[in-house]
Amino acid sequence: YPSGSHKRKKKKEADEEKEALSGSLFKYYKSDTSTPRNPDELAIVLAGDRTNGNPEDDGDTPTEGNADVNMDDTNVSDHEPIFNSSAAESTSVDEEPISVDIYDPSNWGNLDNKARDILVEKGPKREEENTKYPLDENLRHFSYSHYSRKMSNGEVRDKKWLVFSKHTNKVFCFCCKLFNSDKCKSAMGNDGFCDWRHINERLKEHEASVDHITNMNSWNELRVRLSKHETIDKDLQQQITKEKERIRQVLLRIVAIVKFLGKRNLAFRGSSEQLYDNTNGNFLACVEMVAEFDLVMQDHLRRIQDKEIHHHYLSHKIQNELISLMASDITNSILKIVKVAKYFSVILDCTPDVSHQEQMSLLVRCVHISDGKIQIVEYFLAFLVVEDTSGLGIFKVLVDSMKSFDLNIDDIRGQGYDNGSNMKGKYKGVQSRLLEVNPRALYMPCACHSLNLTLCDMAKSCGRAVSFFGIVQRIYVLFSGSTKRWKVFVSHVTDLTVKSLSNTRWESRIKSVKAIRFQAPNIRSALLELSEDSGTEPKDRSDAKNLFDVLGSYEFILGMVIWHDILFAVDSVSRKLQSPSMCIETALKQIDGMRTYFDTYREEGFDSSVIIAKEIAAEMGVEPSFPVKRRVSRKKQFDEDDNDEAILEAEKDFKVNYFLIMVDKAA
Repeated sequence: YPSGSHKRKKKKEADEEKEALSGSLFKYYKSDTSTPRNPDELAIVLAGDRTNGNPEDDGDTPTEGNADVNMDDTNVSDHEPIFNSSAAESTSVDEEPISVDIYDPSNWGNLDNKARDILVEKGPKREEENTKYPLDENLRHFSYSHYSRKMSNGEVRDKKWLVFSKHTNKVFCFCCKLFNSDKCKSAMGNDGFCDWRHINERLKEHEASVDHITNMNSWNELRVRLSKHETIDKDLQQQITKEKERIRQVLLRIVAIVKFLGKRNLAFRGSSEQLYDNTNGNFLACVEMVAEFDLVMQDHLRRIQDKEIHHHYLSHKIQNELISLMASDITNSILKIVKVAKYFSVILDCTPDVSHQEQMSLLVRCVHISDGKIQIVEYFLAFLVVEDTSGLGIFKVLVDSMKSFDLNIDDIRGQGYDNGSNMKGKYKGVQSRLLEVNPRALYMPCACHSLNLTLCDMAKSCGRAVSFFGIVQRIYVLFSGSTKRWKVFVSHVTDLTVKSLSNTRWESRIKSVKAIRFQAPNIRSALLELSEDSGTEPKDRSDAKNLFDVLGSYEFILGMVIWHDILFAVDSVSRKLQSPSMCIETALKQIDGMRTYFDTYREEGFDSSVIIAKEIAAEMGVEPSFPVKRRVSRKKQFDEDDNDEAILEAEKDFKVNYFLIMVDKAA
């Protein structure tokens, strides 16, 4: 348990934060210095209509996590003009906006009539039934059961007036907080109540108090009058309602623009935040484009230009808040699907970002049933910053993320990572640490990454393999280095263009090898033209002549055919393994098929490759034979064996010291 000093420190920090945010709600509403309006003076309403305004019958209470756009719910407003002006050009706001929850009663310090009307129309906001409330110093907490009261006749009544403040961990009375007078002494109508030990007694006392009953009547009357549009400022309320609808329509269009840019991963802001500026970024540019065809947005921009309004809802603060709301809503939707499925797998991968911080991607994989259709789905959840890249450090980040998403680590049934030692380590890797906590979380290494490592080892198994890919890259560099040389290439090759080698995805090198495999005669002709062109740089002419000779060697042609066959087979399996609907049974069949392919190719692949290589050599006018190497004779020492080393034929030497070494490396 935390020490007393730690508890006092946390309480002090909470009090300071509360004091800093005190009254922050009022910067989002116009202040009104007039005397608070008495609900009895607003209008004359039939006594029989008052029963229709009982808050207990209200079914429109907003639910937590709702990301629907509602003008009343927007708690960030922006007052800076965004048209060209010297003030706008010199204003730059870098800090993140403070988002204030208008439904939190701790922020209702001194509400004006407009803010109170909005809150009465919306009604009190309540958490979900399975919400976990924070503990106090005595390890007590608020319970959802306090929202209801059992009467003496056995009837259970809901306390619609009771609201909980997440920020202060206190309960308030909705009506007493809004219609409180200076004479009210109840804590629930002032600073809140948090003595959970005596909560039941205090709730009964407060509900029976005269102040509470009076405020309940005021709440009911104002709510009915607002719903009937029978207040004394009826015309003003109609104008407010009309303005709400206009802003709601504007926000719908702004949300559509945010969704459009977000789905395509496009930047929002530019170097300027002013309308009709060429450097104002994609968001404002889309707003301008929509205004050309849409009357609602056109009227909104006209109001901004004529300075009729200052709440334009186009600043970067609004953009960031809408993005956050959408991200939160998407995350909640994903978590609901995962929780319905109950069991899921986790997929992790780390990579440095542009700020040179280690960033870990967290994905979940589960079974989703929709409209009777069973699907295996993968969802991205978050980017997580990792300070410690060891197995223990990454495992702690995983555990913390599961807690933050309210996912049970015992429900994990699979884990998929790359082949790094910190991830797959048998004793200290992430997979072994997770297995200690949850033995049912079976580890499955990334099959595509394993194929990548296999090809990488094959390419480094002997010097000839390393040299082959070096030649392929040199051909691409030579032609792509200048537009003049590229024109020469295009004049000879009309189908596939040469590609650069990928450093990370080895199976994608099939594209680089394929371009040469099926167009070797044409590429060789282009190299010959470059080597004989007097206008080409001497170094480039030398490189072209060297590559021309290499492509004319039977050894390179045979190696090209072999590598194309191997890369084509691996690429086909890799694509199938990356299918979103891939299941483990199909994946195992693909891997077994890959192993069978290499076993068969070891026995029969060389002979079939020789036949194809001879056909290509005949098309290119190349002699299909290996160069004969002169045997080096040297003086024998007196203690050496007289038996000469076996001298292999050139073709057999190629098979033993290149083909078999490479294929056996895969096995």
